[in-house]
Amino acid sequence: MIDVEDLIALVRNYNPRTNTGLIRLAYDYGRYMHHGQKRHSGEDYFSHPVAVAAILTEQRLDDATIITALLHDAIEDTKSTYVEIAEKFGAEIAELVDGVTKLTNLQLSSTETKQSENFRKLFMAMSKDLRVILVKLADRLHNMRTIKSLPMEKQVRKARETMDIFAPLAGRMGMQWMREELEDLAFKVLNAEARSSIIRRFITLQKETGDVIHKITADIRAEFEKEGIDADVFGRAKKPYSIWRKMQEKQLAFSRLSDIYGFRVICRNEVDCYRILGAIHRRWRAVPGRFKDYISQPKSNGYRSIHTTVSGRDGKRVEIQIRTRQMHEVAEAGVAAHWSYRDGERAQNPFAVDPARWIAALTERFDNGEDHDEFLENVKLEMYSDQVFCFTPKGDVVQLPKGATPIDFAYSIHTRIGNSCVGAKVDGIRVPLWTRLKNGQSVEIITASGQRPQATWIDIVVTGRAKSAIRRSLREEDRERFVKLGQELARVAFEHVGRRSTEKALRTAAKTLGLGDETEVLARLGSAELTAREVIEAIYPELATQQAVEEVDARRAVVGLTADQSFRRANCCQPVPGERIVGITYRGQGVVVHAIDCPALAEFEEQPGRWVDLHWHSGRHPPVYTVSLNTTITNDAGVLGRICTLIGEQKANISDLTFVDRKPDFYRLIVEVDLRDAEHLHTVLTALEAESDVAQIERYRDLGRKP
Repeated sequence: MIDVEDLIALVRNYNPRTNTGLIRLAYDYGRYMHHGQKRHSGEDYFSHPVAVAAILTEQRLDDATIITALLHDAIEDTKSTYVEIAEKFGAEIAELVDGVTKLTNLQLSSTETKQSENFRKLFMAMSKDLRVILVKLADRLHNMRTIKSLPMEKQVRKARETMDIFAPLAGRMGMQWMREELEDLAFKVLNAEARSSIIRRFITLQKETGDVIHKITADIRAEFEKEGIDADVFGRAKKPYSIWRKMQEKQLAFSRLSDIYGFRVICRNEVDCYRILGAIHRRWRAVPGRFKDYISQPKSNGYRSIHTTVSGRDGKRVEIQIRTRQMHEVAEAGVAAHWSYRDGERAQNPFAVDPARWIAALTERFDNGEDHDEFLENVKLEMYSDQVFCFTPKGDVVQLPKGATPIDFAYSIHTRIGNSCVGAKVDGIRVPLWTRLKNGQSVEIITASGQRPQATWIDIVVTGRAKSAIRRSLREEDRERFVKLGQELARVAFEHVGRRSTEKALRTAAKTLGLGDETEVLARLGSAELTAREVIEAIYPELATQQAVEEVDARRAVVGLTADQSFRRANCCQPVPGERIVGITYRGQGVVVHAIDCPALAEFEEQPGRWVDLHWHSGRHPPVYTVSLNTTITNDAGVLGRICTLIGEQKANISDLTFVDRKPDFYRLIVEVDLRDAEHLHTVLTALEAESDVAQIERYRDLGRKP
């Protein structure tokens, strides 16, 4: 455990005027109150608050935050009270400690309490004083660093909560280093085998290529010397989880990933940032589409930097970030830079954002949310999003999350424009409404009076604001139809568990679900915003549990068809349950179901009458959905057998296997696997990715095959 004098020394490094007496008092008080308490590891419990305080000194935070860290578990785990802390340490620290205590009591991953309600409370706590969240994040980081002492079931629950909530929250606050460490610590618990596989490959790569980081750093420094540029250069290998996520997003094997190293250049001023960019681009070829200028277009959390990717030594892709020292301080501390100290004074960093304004900007669009679940969806969308910057025809900048479409752009301007959108032009060229916007594009929205949002837009847009507006419009327009459909769905669902769908039962469900009345329940049930299982679970949780284990009938797996319509999956994209889908009608052939991102849908853009809004039935699906996997394996004895065994171990059946290419060293084959859903597919791909004899594995989509 860190001694009190060592802790004070850490604070003095950046704040010589620190109140050492108050820190000593808090240290002694906390140690006394936690006396006799032990952690799961057997250590004195007070070692944890001290470690949390030490983490916060790395962010150069004020005395109040450091003292709050020392006392953050006192009210919850000891006989200490709010009044006693206020008397000894003042109202400000008492409020902070009380705020952390309330956050600790929020079971964010609880199945008993609605996660969305707790999320709203979390944001309310943030809005009062953001330092509460800084202490909580440091608390979670130390707990994740020492998680091995917990039972495995609790490790998994904490790791999942960290991956879903705390890591993206740290990233959204601009504390990227903390986000990466939290993700990697959670990854180590949730998928230790995959993480170990990536580390092993890194070790092998280093043996083959030597110290690549040192070589590339030397190359960059040599170029700066030629140009007379004074700057510091740092390089590092990316975290295992960051590499794993990239492998999943791009569906690439480790051997095909090129930009697994990151380099950072820190210079004196903004002018030097652009001089450095020019020097790097003159020496190495820039990779198209991999340049972002967050200096001219900063992120909402104050982050400023230039990002570029170049083809460096031996053709390897190298990601380089260029920023000034002040920009770097904000990049490291994020929103916490507002409280950072230097030489005993609050650091006057011009790039640090006002936390109050930041949290207001993040939450303002949630104030009008119609229910807690909508709020939760919107918050998660906002926390996970990266950003793109587009322009209106008049040159105004519109900030959107990565993956946003022209529809998102329209709603970001005004709900009326979004509702009446019929088309869009990007850089003067007419494009489909599902086009993903890129940085720097100019977007013009085409509107028409009488136009209403389409149901398929829900699966196209990515912003919470657009989703909320579309759903609200659809509810208003189709409410009567949805209520009638909801009545029938409720009747069938209640009969299935041996009950009757009465007004009283639906009113009870509405109260439990936090909705206005039974009509609202039926409307949401009919519009697929609420599942029949959720309604049953709200009233009869024990019956819903029994119902949940029943498999979905594959013949009725898709919701949104009329009674006389049949469906079949498109051969080109082979959608599976869990993926967003849309239907295309064919005369005499029923409805063909496509994945929402299937390129084959482009040919139906001018035929909106053939589109059908669909989604998969909730519940457990049988393993009958065939997916083609394009697989490249080592041509060695026994490899194919091991691959087949590995697929079988994931409870997946191989229905067909076709060799496409045979080489002396590798085989390429198409493996047809029968799966349950998208999660089952991800499990199979994950298992195969980690196998050293699998050179490449990706989902095979043949656009040449007829639907």
